[in-house]
Amino acid sequence: MGNLFEKELEKKTIFKDRNAISQHYFPKELPFREKQIQEMTKILTPSLQGKKPDNLFLYGKVGTGKTTVTFHVIKELEEFVKKNQAKVTTNYVNCRNHNSKYKVLIKAIKKFFPEENFIGYSAGFIQEKFIDYCNKENHIILVLDEIDKVKDLDELVYSLSRSNDEIQNGSISIIGISNNLMFKERLDPRTKSSLCEKEMVFPPYNAEELRAILKARVELAFIPGSVSDSAVNLAAAIAAQESGDARTAVMLLMRAGEIAENTNARKVSDVEVNKAKKKVEEDIIFNMVSTLPEQQQLVLKAIALLSMSTKGIKKITGQEEIGVLYSGEIYDKYKQLASGIKESVVSSRWYRQYITELEMYGLILTSASGPGIKGQTKLIKLGFDAEKINSIIDSQLGK
Repeated sequence: MGNLFEKELEKKTIFKDRNAISQHYFPKELPFREKQIQEMTKILTPSLQGKKPDNLFLYGKVGTGKTTVTFHVIKELEEFVKKNQAKVTTNYVNCRNHNSKYKVLIKAIKKFFPEENFIGYSAGFIQEKFIDYCNKENHIILVLDEIDKVKDLDELVYSLSRSNDEIQNGSISIIGISNNLMFKERLDPRTKSSLCEKEMVFPPYNAEELRAILKARVELAFIPGSVSDSAVNLAAAIAAQESGDARTAVMLLMRAGEIAENTNARKVSDVEVNKAKKKVEEDIIFNMVSTLPEQQQLVLKAIALLSMSTKGIKKITGQEEIGVLYSGEIYDKYKQLASGIKESVVSSRWYRQYITELEMYGLILTSASGPGIKGQTKLIKLGFDAEKINSIIDSQLGK
């Protein structure tokens, strides 16, 4: 019969390098982000001159190149440091996995003292170790990806910034990355002034830019002639219309390629891209929901639960609006959920801010109450399947 894996590896494939069409691939060339690369390079250069670079805050929607550009510039910096023996060290922390001041400090300090175990030591003690390291003329550039996930971020940024007051010969600088365009508005004014010394906004890609990005990826990932120009154009158009997200465009072509292989098609066409669209949408919803802060997840869960348990609203005329909810009932449900897991309840002002952001991400639809509805309120409707949204959030909240 032969070995199962031997048979699988003997199958013909349209992929030349599947990794090159993965969303985790970091390309050598980053078209349409030259301005951001140049600006970031300029901001970090003082570290090579023995000076403290400004803190930098990057924000923009998912898939706009924030992390990719940061890795690209940091890699160039590290190559220069190695070649010229400069005393600059970079460190990357994903704050989705390390979501508190203490966890960030523990993760970051390991790079500088790999032989020591700091678990159990106080945050103050770990901070002193940072200061000791920097006082040996070391400049640390700490990249905090998904920085909005840190629950006590104000304390983290303030303590790291204040550490520089005690450092005589080095420095600690922060590059904060967030998918949340409105995130900095939640920061304490003191934190905002120190973290956001320099800011960069990454705009969504348009269809032409996405098409160029995809064409470059296709050359790396697929056997020549196995992807039609029409399929590339369609994937770019879908991604541009929905979000301007390069990850979405790349995922569409990867899934389309897999569908073509599974059906023994020799070429990826519009047919495969359209079939891939539904699967990719599910992946995008998961990624979008899983990157939300816990409080926003609770608000979205409240909307999902109410959408599952109620038919909607009834107007004075007797007409029903299926799936539509009142803002006030959602806030009440959210408070119940937050209290149930002993989470602090945000004010109605911040709740309204969360609703605005959820709409901006395309997860919900909102409208003002009109004729046939008593009083003035905001009407809210979930943009995706309620059971699916609820299931994703439960998995994120550890249920």
